[in-house]
Amino acid sequence: MAEIRPYRASDLEALYHICLATGDSGADASGLYQDPKLVGHVYAAPYGVLSPESALVLEDDEGVGGYIVGVADTRAFEDLLEAEWWPGLRATYSDPEGRSATLGWDDRMRRYINRPPKTPDKVALPFPAHLHIDMLPRLQGRGFGRRLIDRWLGLIGSMGARGVHLGVGWANERAVRFYRAYGFQQLELAEYPGALWFTTELSDPRST
Repeated sequence: MAEIRPYRASDLEALYHICLATGDSGADASGLYQDPKLVGHVYAAPYGVLSPESALVLEDDEGVGGYIVGVADTRAFEDLLEAEWWPGLRATYSDPEGRSATLGWDDRMRRYINRPPKTPDKVALPFPAHLHIDMLPRLQGRGFGRRLIDRWLGLIGSMGARGVHLGVGWANERAVRFYRAYGFQQLELAEYPGALWFTTELSDPRST
């Protein structure tokens, strides 16, 4: 059995571990990165540190094996990252030279830390909330992903969010199938050929 519960500060190392263990399009990325924390610095840890109220974890008798993190307002979170998260990391991770397409795994994350991309307006304005969800293999395929998203959408809706987006690479076929089956709608953006954007609207409880 596993339970979904609110994130605690003591879960931070689990966020790093799970993010790395699923960081290669859902597969283990530990063999790809020389610095095992880099991918977690970008995609998991800042949510636990800066927005713990909108983070949930999935825990079984082996410990925390999954999480869903995100925020209600992507634009505000991007500003918060620039003020409170990226500066400290930039003191450790310099911006690598070269074109992004030619960089190795570690350098891609260093580039991201130093030049974080803004979410496109076509995504962030109509769907201002966003999420990241990851689970270790032992918890996959058991319905927990749907339960995590159900719970998180209710949580983020209570914070005032009325639209949610997420990004996923084409290579992560399992995730793409899952989001489509869940009911997320794919948003086509020709200027972002390497990524897929999925969105969903949240109903306003005041209208029911």
